[in-house]
Amino acid sequence: MDLGLTNQVALVAAASQGIGYACALKLAEAGAIISMCARNPERLETAASTIRERTGATVWSLPVDVTQPDQIEAWIQQTVDRFNQINILVTNAGGPPATPFMATGDGQWQKGVDLTLMSVIRLIRGVIPHFQRVGGGQIVNITSVSVYQPIPRLLMSNVIRPAVHGLTKSLADEYAAENIRINNVCPGYTLTERVQELVADKCKSEGVSEAEALAMFTSAIPMRRMAQPAEIANAVLFYASTLSSYVTGTSLLVDGGFVKANL
Repeated sequence: MDLGLTNQVALVAAASQGIGYACALKLAEAGAIISMCARNPERLETAASTIRERTGATVWSLPVDVTQPDQIEAWIQQTVDRFNQINILVTNAGGPPATPFMATGDGQWQKGVDLTLMSVIRLIRGVIPHFQRVGGGQIVNITSVSVYQPIPRLLMSNVIRPAVHGLTKSLADEYAAENIRINNVCPGYTLTERVQELVADKCKSEGVSEAEALAMFTSAIPMRRMAQPAEIANAVLFYASTLSSYVTGTSLLVDGGFVKANL
């Protein structure tokens, strides 16, 4: 099936591992040209090389910290200089740390906002003019089920990620007439390095073993397992492709039934 992604240029943030890597790989398999970033240069180049070898796609990478506006601007501009266009943006970043409310200072809140909200705002602001120049584009924000249902101990994620949802709804309305679509993918618990951090935090805070902590997480999931990163990437591929050509301003839960809200 032709997904309309052949030679489309896709920016994928935080793509050296986990969900970001899975997204870059899926888009490359569908024929897209990949521009990927992450903070760790060695891990990033290893990921980029692996995708090239597995797919034969054109893959370019640049070390970027998405909390730094100048680095975001440089990544976008260098991508345009190299490929002459941008058609797809996948925003992604590691979530803010698990902290209790009274122990979370203003500096930590600001770091959380910069990582989880401002990185999305700056990435979108940077690509919009390039989308307008080529007549449209697709934006997919990787957020979290915390958009709809608070996750215990993930205070900052529960507060900040719903702002991304609000941003998406607002921008979908503002830019739909210009053929710029924006949607969210909301993963539940997924087998990534980030989840390992949450498991370690639960082990420490509750005095349980790793196996017991994992069982606590999966017991709340009706499918009784965590997602694989590729399952999240499948949803991103749908939103980036022509299969979702009449879809904008939506948030898709990929959570094994974890969220209980009657949406």
